[in-house]
Amino acid sequence: MTRALLVVMDSVGIGGAPDAAAFGDEGSNTVGHILDARGAMGLALPNLAELGLFQALAHSSERAWDDAQPRPNATWAVGREVGRGKDTPSGHWEITGLPVMTPPQVFEALESSFPTELLNALISKGDLPGILGDKHASGVPVIRELGEEHMRTGKPIVYTSADSVLQIAAHEESFGLDQLYDLCRIAREICDGYRVGRIIARPFVGTARDDFERTGNRRDFTMPPPEDTILDTMTAAGRQVMAMGKISDIYAGRGISETRKTHGNMPLFDLTLDALDELQEGGLLFANFVDFDTEFGHARDPLGYAKALEEFDERLPELFAKMAPEDLLVITADHGNDPTWSGTDHTREQVPILIKSETLDPAGLGIRPFADIGATIADYLGVPGTAHGTSVLPLLGEKQ
Repeated sequence: MTRALLVVMDSVGIGGAPDAAAFGDEGSNTVGHILDARGAMGLALPNLAELGLFQALAHSSERAWDDAQPRPNATWAVGREVGRGKDTPSGHWEITGLPVMTPPQVFEALESSFPTELLNALISKGDLPGILGDKHASGVPVIRELGEEHMRTGKPIVYTSADSVLQIAAHEESFGLDQLYDLCRIAREICDGYRVGRIIARPFVGTARDDFERTGNRRDFTMPPPEDTILDTMTAAGRQVMAMGKISDIYAGRGISETRKTHGNMPLFDLTLDALDELQEGGLLFANFVDFDTEFGHARDPLGYAKALEEFDERLPELFAKMAPEDLLVITADHGNDPTWSGTDHTREQVPILIKSETLDPAGLGIRPFADIGATIADYLGVPGTAHGTSVLPLLGEKQ
């Protein structure tokens, strides 16, 4: 069977972006600094190491890592984003052949972040008593700060970050999950005029500041890609595109045949393994493992991030065992989120590109633009690509 699996380890960057300083991120390195935080323990990632993760890390950061790593038995490269973003949609869209050269609107003011006209429209169309927040914030702290007032007044918590995003946090029970989703749909319509990349519903539960916690019922309402990606070219060719986790949200449902969701990296791994049994000849399975980013990167928790990487690595042999000999696996990331960095935002980094197939000889391919991933998958599956990216298949020999 000739199928493709594209797995995004959300935010697993490897430093070295040449334009990191322009984003305030010079010196950031998600995997490298997690290794530093672990100290003598290192990172037990034998399967990612065999795919070439540490060779990519060393090539990207130009730093010699102490851990002696085995020679990869797969193809590795360093992915460099050419578009002007470091958020989830821009990274994913470029991976699938659409660099974002004109970034969406960001709200730069740390306080009173949103235009008054935008908030007035949201309050009016959402029939709200008002809003709380209106600033840059991180999800859990802002819920603890304003959650009790939100429950008392019925005013949702509206906040942003360095990304092009408007986030709305509300209590699942006192405000209601359906009302939160409806409000986010209203915000999506309003924010189309401002070119805001994502509206994110951030539901939480609890009774007071000390026990508030976010639930797994997050939903992203994303601006659609402005041009076709390889997901569009695949579905136009009648191919199956199975979207796991939040992939469908990232593409506003475009180019998706089927969506499956769950909460947590390990349940998503289970779901991905099951879906692989149903992936048709010539199809693509596309999964995003978001917990690295949301639970550990933004939370600035390097040790928790390290454990999550090791848990993911332990499951990879199950995925390898389910792959047919002619399947193509690409494991990559969409941006960085260095858990040792200042602030709570994403970091502009290069990412690993790890390619495994029993049909291809392993190789090290140096630095490649993100869009080469989409071009390679399209080439492998025999469907049209986009105007961006170059397939690496001509650089790889076929196994005899």
